[in-house]
Amino acid sequence: MANAKGLLKEFRAFAVKGNVVDLAVGVIIGAAFGKIVESLVKDIVMPLVNFLVGGSVDFTNKYLVLSRPGNYGGPETYEGLTKAGATVFAWGNFLTISINFVLLAFIIFWMVKLINTARKSIEDEKPAAPVPPTSEEVLLLREIRDALKKQA
Repeated sequence: MANAKGLLKEFRAFAVKGNVVDLAVGVIIGAAFGKIVESLVKDIVMPLVNFLVGGSVDFTNKYLVLSRPGNYGGPETYEGLTKAGATVFAWGNFLTISINFVLLAFIIFWMVKLINTARKSIEDEKPAAPVPPTSEEVLLLREIRDALKKQA
């Protein structure tokens, strides 16, 4: 019983430590931030890219059928073929996900760059920390050093 109380006390100390709480807050905010960035790519950037390209940049339905199940008469779609057991080389889906990743990474890069710039401007506004006075021991050591240099 005493061992269980000690374990419970140790767990409580661990759970309320600043690092664990900070990590939990970071995960929650990170998930929300991920949704914001995902929406930015999906709802703002991709429509602009599609408009500039003059069509949809969606390759998810591009694939090669490597082997088809015998007597397959269903729809010639990726979903239909995979459900029927066909071996499908889905290069288009991979390409679409890769393009989305590059766009997402590019947007995150610029967001972090803007945040760092804002953070730096805030830090520049803070007054400089006062420099503590030099201790007597350091002053004495400097005098000894300077005297030894003169002798040499």
